[in-house]
Amino acid sequence: MTTIASLSAAQLGPLYASKELSPVEVAKDALARIERFEPEINAFVHRDEATTLAMAEASQARWLKGEAIGPLDGVPVTIKDNIAVAGWPMRRGTSLASDEPFPDDAPATARLREAGTVFLGKTTMPEYGWKGVGDSPLTGITRNPWNTGTGPGGSSSGAAACAALNLGCIHVGTDGAGSVRIPAAFTGVVGLKPSYGRVPAWPSSTMGFLAHLGPLTRTVTDTALAMKVIGQPDERDMTAMTSRPPDYVDGLQGGLRGLRIAWSPTLGLDVPVDPEIAALTHAAAQAFTELGATVEEAEPGFADPLETLTTLWSAGAALALRGVDAAGRARMDPGLVAVAELGERIPASSYVEALLYRRNELALLMARFHASYDLLLTPALPLPAFAVGRNTPEHGAYGEDWTRWTPFTYPFNITQQPAISVPCGLTRAGLPAGLQIVGAFGRDALVLRAAAAFEQAKPFARVEQPIKPI
Repeated sequence: MTTIASLSAAQLGPLYASKELSPVEVAKDALARIERFEPEINAFVHRDEATTLAMAEASQARWLKGEAIGPLDGVPVTIKDNIAVAGWPMRRGTSLASDEPFPDDAPATARLREAGTVFLGKTTMPEYGWKGVGDSPLTGITRNPWNTGTGPGGSSSGAAACAALNLGCIHVGTDGAGSVRIPAAFTGVVGLKPSYGRVPAWPSSTMGFLAHLGPLTRTVTDTALAMKVIGQPDERDMTAMTSRPPDYVDGLQGGLRGLRIAWSPTLGLDVPVDPEIAALTHAAAQAFTELGATVEEAEPGFADPLETLTTLWSAGAALALRGVDAAGRARMDPGLVAVAELGERIPASSYVEALLYRRNELALLMARFHASYDLLLTPALPLPAFAVGRNTPEHGAYGEDWTRWTPFTYPFNITQQPAISVPCGLTRAGLPAGLQIVGAFGRDALVLRAAAAFEQAKPFARVEQPIKPI
């Protein structure tokens, strides 16, 4: 039986147009589901029911007059806590931030508001988005709907949990080292990190050129719809693209016949991959041959760029905590403080070397790789979701540093290429696995087209309510 909660953004517009459903009905259903599941999942840092309903009522009036703004008019969305929403606080996951309303919308928020979407609230994240899991001193632990004893990943943790339960259709997150793709893989949803600059950012992230904005959704079509809106230019971001995005939805049905695709099970890195994840992602990669592509196992051939990431990441953390005194730092996530202190010790010359030279070396290597291969497939992550309240799995295979279990995501923040995680199966314990599809810089449409072809060939199960651990 079709329920409101099972509908995608792409399905809502036609139902609004035919008056079979209204934006107010959809908003009230989402609010009721949030009220029901939020105590178990803890995905929101800010909700404003009056604003949500006012936006829904305005959208409903437009549809009734035949004056809908576009296909996303009336579609419920959420915004991550580090993305500005005019009139709502922007606390970035830290209890030290002001709870005063922010005066302006970020570019992505402004475009969604102009498109007539309905804001449900702001979603949780770790403090300043510094790690790949979903707890913070401000909001506590966010949980994975597939098993509430596990985490949803991060840093777009609340966004992913909402997407998994369809608490809204489009969820805007940020990705500085995998922060959209990590939680997408752990929660069985679609998570796109677009080419850098395709989605303008303002205020700027302290992580600089690593930081991308992108959507988490239940379907590739919804991701494409979101990108057409949030990918519009904005003069406030001097590093963003100034061209308008293509209609990504139009290109989704192009198929993959004739494409040459590389499958890399480890990116050539010395990293333990869970056997079930290895099997699920390998099977997913082989499915691309059924879609008409030529798939070959091939490694890009780079050494682990973790040192480059660490240099840029810790310097960004140092900037985020600049001016925070000892008393303030004592209230913060100790791991973040440690990373910031490392950043404070990095020489400026080392930072510039990582920013200009090491980053360019890796980007050039991948550009040459894509001269031979249209796309690269990898596991999104080498493991399934693990216990909440931890930065790394308790079995210790990845040490104590969260970046050790995310080696397949952060290289493509350094190169700024588009990369998407799409769900590709469940482990025996019922936890999702994600396949990562990577394209050359600017080939976002091809990445989405490949994801859509795979999604159509290999539909994925959905979780309808939180599953508690046995």
